[in-house]
Amino acid sequence: MHCRKRTMLISDMAEEHKLGSVEETIDPRILRSRHMLMESLARLLIRKEFDDISIQEIADEATLNRATFYLHYPDKNALLQAMTATRFRQLIERRGLSFTNCDGALRAIALGVCDYFAETTGCPGQLAKMPLEGSIIPVVENIFEEGAANHAMAPGADPKLLATTAAWAIFGAARRWFQTPDHIPAEEMAAKIEMMVKPIFLTFSLEH
Repeated sequence: MHCRKRTMLISDMAEEHKLGSVEETIDPRILRSRHMLMESLARLLIRKEFDDISIQEIADEATLNRATFYLHYPDKNALLQAMTATRFRQLIERRGLSFTNCDGALRAIALGVCDYFAETTGCPGQLAKMPLEGSIIPVVENIFEEGAANHAMAPGADPKLLATTAAWAIFGAARRWFQTPDHIPAEEMAAKIEMMVKPIFLTFSLEH
């Protein structure tokens, strides 16, 4: 099916936020400290709920001081989001997914979210202990928002609201899929999510 024009917005949005394509030119020492903080938080999340984890605990677990934490992140929520973004990139790269195919851009994002659910939580009961809404949704919102800001939108369309709507739709569908016993394969669910969410973009894009 020829869909280049109809799905240009979705494809370009993801392409502009291509994950893992070019390494940032950041001092290796800074990257090392950030990695240590992310690993520290990941280990603590195995033992405690996010709300019960303090910044001091994160710093101690990472064998860094509290001041070093604040050099990199304003609060633990920012660290969680950074950790999620890194995890999301790794999942996309592991799947070998590309955002360059017009048919696969949205599906790749949906599949990444499904993978995130499957690999971040050991069982459905753990969902209540993990602040997934506050971690994965901002990452997906950023993917969509950065692209939408650079494309012609229909009069009255709000790029931020569009990104939020799509991100929550993907997140909600992926969560329902994960909580369903004997759920279908992630690839099949990602295709279903694509079919449901794509019209949201097409409705507000002038490029179809």
